[in-house]
Amino acid sequence: MTTWSEIEKIQPTASRMITNSIKKGRISHAYLIQGERGTGKEAIATLIAKSIYCAQLTGVEPCQTCQMCMRIDSGNHPDVHRVEPDGHSIKIEQIKDLQKEFTYSSFESNQKVYIISGADTLTLNAANRILKFLEEPNQRTTAILLTENSQSIIPTIRSRCQLIDLKPLHSKHIREQLITLGMTERDAALMSALTNNIDEALEWSRDEWFADGRKLMIQLMEVLIAPSEEAYLFIHNHWLKHFKERTQLERSIDLLLLAFKDILYAHLDKGESMIVFDINDDRLKQLVLSYSQKDLIQVLHNLLDAKRHLKQHVNSTLVMEQLALQIQR
Repeated sequence: MTTWSEIEKIQPTASRMITNSIKKGRISHAYLIQGERGTGKEAIATLIAKSIYCAQLTGVEPCQTCQMCMRIDSGNHPDVHRVEPDGHSIKIEQIKDLQKEFTYSSFESNQKVYIISGADTLTLNAANRILKFLEEPNQRTTAILLTENSQSIIPTIRSRCQLIDLKPLHSKHIREQLITLGMTERDAALMSALTNNIDEALEWSRDEWFADGRKLMIQLMEVLIAPSEEAYLFIHNHWLKHFKERTQLERSIDLLLLAFKDILYAHLDKGESMIVFDINDDRLKQLVLSYSQKDLIQVLHNLLDAKRHLKQHVNSTLVMEQLALQIQR
């Protein structure tokens, strides 16, 4: 997404709010853009910066080809500063460095922009340093804070920003786009349930690691209904060796959520809603016999709890060990 017209197709309300401000020359001194991954946060932030600096703006649309636009795309514009989490958080040293940059005169104009990705990961000290920027707004400074969860940001920062709330992309829209790009209907249904980022979905569909992960998920489902403690061993011997990173484990739980939802849909005779299994799959029939509807509701809660614990940086091995014991029949 490189134009406001493209943004309008998926985020019409956000697009109208911001482009109306651009038309009136009233770009806010601070935006807090909230939305799930793939909903357009980074694209919107980049377009705001381009709308400020573009040398050949047509209405609200940046030209994309002038030196200013190309510098912003490449990350080399001297007056556009980006901050991203260093590890799990944005630290006070990063904000101090940003403040130091703002003591220098602007190179290209009298305007400066800073974009903070993952603003919900600001440490308390870092957040308080950012607050000083926002408490004394400079008419030549535009702050753009990006987050998946604005409630994790301290209220004093939220109150000083214009909130732009991006809506989740409809999975049907994503699925149709993926099919248009050549993906099979079954793969498109799975990918659109896992991510609303087209590029990410395409990357996963071509990734051998991800394909192996899907096979492991099916194998685990079979092990879970075996009359033994094999699930615990499977987690150690196979699962944790494949899904090594915390983000990979989160994706693995997303796969399991979809699989267990399919079992529930089979109980409810909703085969059209199934993504992982085919309604005539013998493995599905065995799983339906092994898990009651009540069991499945509990398993789904267990999976969501496990994902939450991973996000809270609880030891991943312990999380998966506990999960295996909870969901095995």
